[in-house]
Amino acid sequence: MKNYVLVGLGGAIGAMGRYWMSGLVSSRSSGSFPYGTLSVNLIGCLSIGFIMPLALERFTWSKELRTFLTVGILGGFTTFSTFGYETMTLLREGAYASGIANIFASAISCLAAAFMGMALARLL
Repeated sequence: MKNYVLVGLGGAIGAMGRYWMSGLVSSRSSGSFPYGTLSVNLIGCLSIGFIMPLALERFTWSKELRTFLTVGILGGFTTFSTFGYETMTLLREGAYASGIANIFASAISCLAAAFMGMALARLL
């Protein structure tokens, strides 16, 4: 039961952070490209890439703390379900270049962000 509470609390924090960050980025960008969602996914991938090596290799954080941070906060924060919907909407509306660009930008840059997070964690 304790893990469900940790995930629920973390998820609420992450979802509020996602709503704020995505809205902030979207309000400062123009066009139909989903920059808000992309930025949230990049931050989420960078964060999990940074947190997990620290949690498992450097500091051996408790399973509860890892669950709260990754499944809870980052699970609520990242938005790959939104990514899928927005990409399909772009493709369905005929914005093929934007849809395909979003697929590649999200996949490649989020993997790169996770790698950078892991590299940064190992520098500490």
